[in-house]
Amino acid sequence: MSAASRREDSRLTIVRGVESERSGPETEHTGVQLAHEEQSPVRQVWRRVVFAALLLALTVGAIYLDRDGYRDGDSVGLSLLDSVYYATVTLSTTGYGDITPITPGARLVNILLITPLRIMFLLVLIGTTLEALTARSREEFRIRRWRSRVRQHVIVCGYGTKGRSAIRSLQALGTPLDKIVVVDPEPRAIDEANSLGLTGIVGDAGRTEVLRRASVERARAVIVAANRDDAAVLITLTVRQLNPSVPITTSVREEENANLLRQSGANTVITTSATSGRLLGLSTDAPRVVDVVEDLVTGGQGLDLHQRTVSSSEVGLDLRSLRDIVLSVTRGGRSMRFDDPLIGTLQAEDVLVVVRSHH
Repeated sequence: MSAASRREDSRLTIVRGVESERSGPETEHTGVQLAHEEQSPVRQVWRRVVFAALLLALTVGAIYLDRDGYRDGDSVGLSLLDSVYYATVTLSTTGYGDITPITPGARLVNILLITPLRIMFLLVLIGTTLEALTARSREEFRIRRWRSRVRQHVIVCGYGTKGRSAIRSLQALGTPLDKIVVVDPEPRAIDEANSLGLTGIVGDAGRTEVLRRASVERARAVIVAANRDDAAVLITLTVRQLNPSVPITTSVREEENANLLRQSGANTVITTSATSGRLLGLSTDAPRVVDVVEDLVTGGQGLDLHQRTVSSSEVGLDLRSLRDIVLSVTRGGRSMRFDDPLIGTLQAEDVLVVVRSHH
């Protein structure tokens, strides 16, 4: 297939995606999955059973301590068994009326202690039903609170091999998990992301509604790690339409599609197949070079790449005077390699890409 045919297929796919996007509105909560720890249902039931037993034991103790303040038929006073029986029928609101408090103290205990315990006991008994009824409301409340607070986050579109590697690199560079949002159409992928503490959005990142649920308008950066180049183009176009200023980093399989992605609004385009091919070629005659490159791109160990601005104490110095190994200098929007004679001495607001040893 020629390059022109491939681009035509990509454009057709984009048009189909835009058309499908218009079919049917979706709520802002659809597909949003916040990371949380799921408790075992058996464990939840046992917790309620233990709590109910504790309430019953507390009630029995209170009644037995004041056993002379109760009448059982014609006799005054209760045995331990009578106390357990009275506590059970009282907490369960059965109330046969065969045992009654007769002293002011016993009645006061019923009012101030046993009545609140009865309410708590009933709440424990119907806790499972209440939880089922309120689970959706609580989840919507969590999502609303998350949407109101999330900002300056990184959106990763695609949770495949590339997406997971990008998230590991973000973590190594200090981005917290609650500042990373994953978008993927596969619910299984989002479940895996949730298990790691990430917020997930189930849906196609090429759709406007899905990206709005991820709060793309307030994102710090967007990483597009789609499995297909046409999908990457559509996602990039949609992101750029919703947020004209957010930095977009996109991976592309075919090098010939890199310019198309840049025209779509991507700030950085990484060609995965070409990069892998170059490393494969280098590994034959220069395997140590490949080792160093792999070390540089693997965060948190060995050598790491960092980007930083020039400090006030470094202004006026040349690159050799710095402690860090400088690879490039960006000045006024122009990027220059370390050996460019135009660099001269460092100026304020210069941005450096340096190599550091990770300790």
